[in-house]
Amino acid sequence: MPNLETGINFYKEGYHREKIVSLISEAISNGTPWDEELIIITVNGEEKWVRAIGRAEYINGKAVKLTGSFQDIDERKRAELVHSEVQKRLNIATKTANIGVWDYDLAKQELSCDNETLILYGAETSTQKNLHKAWKSILVEEDRDRVINEMHYAIQNKDEFNTEFRIKQRNGSIKYIKSIGQLHKDQNTGAVKMIGANWDITEYRHAVLKLDKRKESFAGVFNNSSVGMALIGLDGKWLKINKSLCNSLGYTKAELMNLTFQDVTHPDDYLKDLNFLDQLIAGEIDNYQIEKRYFHKKGHTVYVILSVTKVTKIDGSLSHFISQVVDITSRKEAENKVKSVLKITADQNESLTNFAHIVSHNLRSHSTNLSMLTGFLINETDPEERANLINMLNESSDSLDETITHLNEVVSVKLNVLGKLEGVNILETFDSVRKSIIAHLKENDVILNIQIPKEFVVSAVPAYLESILLNLLTNSIKYSSPKRRLVIDVKTKRERDKVVLTFSDNGLGIDMKRHRHKIFGMYKTFHKHKNSKGIGLFITKSQIEAMNGKIEVESSVDIGTTFTLYFNCFK
Repeated sequence: MPNLETGINFYKEGYHREKIVSLISEAISNGTPWDEELIIITVNGEEKWVRAIGRAEYINGKAVKLTGSFQDIDERKRAELVHSEVQKRLNIATKTANIGVWDYDLAKQELSCDNETLILYGAETSTQKNLHKAWKSILVEEDRDRVINEMHYAIQNKDEFNTEFRIKQRNGSIKYIKSIGQLHKDQNTGAVKMIGANWDITEYRHAVLKLDKRKESFAGVFNNSSVGMALIGLDGKWLKINKSLCNSLGYTKAELMNLTFQDVTHPDDYLKDLNFLDQLIAGEIDNYQIEKRYFHKKGHTVYVILSVTKVTKIDGSLSHFISQVVDITSRKEAENKVKSVLKITADQNESLTNFAHIVSHNLRSHSTNLSMLTGFLINETDPEERANLINMLNESSDSLDETITHLNEVVSVKLNVLGKLEGVNILETFDSVRKSIIAHLKENDVILNIQIPKEFVVSAVPAYLESILLNLLTNSIKYSSPKRRLVIDVKTKRERDKVVLTFSDNGLGIDMKRHRHKIFGMYKTFHKHKNSKGIGLFITKSQIEAMNGKIEVESSVDIGTTFTLYFNCFK
C-alpha cells in the first residue's frame, strides 16, 4: 500500500509530478480541492492519462485527511490530443492558404463560419448573426440562382457541393470564390450539416481569362494570318494548320492532316530541316529559320521561308513546334528568271566566243582556200582544169554557207526562249516526229519501244522539243551497230515537278573515258560517218538548257547509249 510520498511517485516525472505536488500542497494549506488530467506511470512502465480528483478534510482548521479518486481517461484523452493537433494544423493550413471553413445546419437553416471565411468575404464579425442572408446578398446576381440551386441539389441528393461563384465586395470589386462542401451528421447531437471550405481563386480566374484571351488572340492570328502557320507534333504530324498554308501547298485541311511535313518536303531540303530540328529537340537552340522547298499538290515546287519555334510544357519537356511558312515562290521564280536570263546571256556570250573562234579558224580556212582557188583560176588557161577549179570553188562556197548556217543556229537558239514556253504533250510530239521519219525507220528495220503516258505535258518550245527528239532518233539510226538489229527504248517518268525522259539504243556507243567532256561540244564527232557534222548534240543541249532543262548521257562502246533528259512540268 503506497503512502503519500510513494503515491506521488506514480505520476510522470516532470510537469505531471510537480503539478500533483503543487495541488496537494495547495489543498493542505488552503483547503483548495483539485480536479486535473495528468499522466501516471503504471507498474509495467506504460504512460496512462487519468483524471485525478481530490480534497483535504479539516478538523479544527487543520488538514487531517486527503481523499480522492482516479478515472482512466487514456483513450479519450489521446483522441482529444490527436484531434487538437489535427485542428491546430488545419487552422495553420487554412490561415496560411487563405481557406475559410463553414457549416450549414439544415434543420435550423443557419450558416456559420470561422474568422478566415469572414476575412475572405470582407465581412464584419457582427454579420455572423445573419450570415446565410448576408452570403446570398453579396453573390453576383448572374450567379445567385445557380449557386443556391446547386446547394439544394447537393443536399437533396446527398451529393458533393462543388462550385465557383462571384461575390461583390463593398468597394465594388469582384472576387471569385471556390466552394466545396459535403453532408455530415453530428454523432452527439444528430444534427445534419453541410460542412465545407471556401478559398479565393480570383488571381487564378484572372490568369485563366488572360490565357483565354491570349488563346483567342493566337487563334485569330493563326486562322486569319496571310502567313502559313502550323502546329506540329513531335512525331512530325500536323496538329493544326491554317488556311494560308493549305493555299500555298494546294491541299485541303483534311488532306494535309493525313500527311506529315516530311511527305511534302523536297528531299534535298529534308536533312537540312531535320538537323535543325534535332538541335531544337536537344535544347541547343530555341528556334531556327531556313529557306526550303515544299511540293505542291500538283507537283511543282513551292519556295518558302520556314521559321520554327519550340513550345515546352510547365515541367520543361518539349510539347510541340510552331511553324511559320512564308511563301516566296513568286520572288524565287523571279530570281530564277533573272538567273536564267543571266545564264542565257552567259551562254550567248560563250556562243559568240565560239563563233569568234570558229570565224577566226574555219572562215579563215575557207577564205584562204577560196583565195588560192581564185588565184589558180585566174592563171589557169586549160579549159578542163578551169572547169575543175570552178567546181572546187562551188564546193568551198557551199561549205562556207553551211558553216555560216550552223553558226546562226547556235547564236539564235536561246534568244527570247522563255517567253515562248508552253505546255507540250510529249507523246503527241514523239508520234509526230516518228511519222516524219517512218520510211527511214522501216528502211533500217528499227524496233521502237515507246512508254510515254498520254497525260505527260512539259514546259517547252514545240519546235525545240521536235528538234531534240528528231536528232536523238536519227543519231541512233546513223550510229547503229552492223552486228545487230537496232532497238530503241523511250521511257518517261514523273519526279515531283520534272518529267524525265530516257532514250536508249543498242548502237555503237561512245568511249566515255576519252570523250565524256566533249560529247556535247561543237563539231565534235566520235565515229567515221560521211554525214557526221558534230553539230546535232551541241544544238540539242543548247535547246534543252534554253527551256530550263538538262541532258545527261551514259554510253559503252559496242553496247549502246542512253540519254536522260529532264523537262519541267507544265503548271
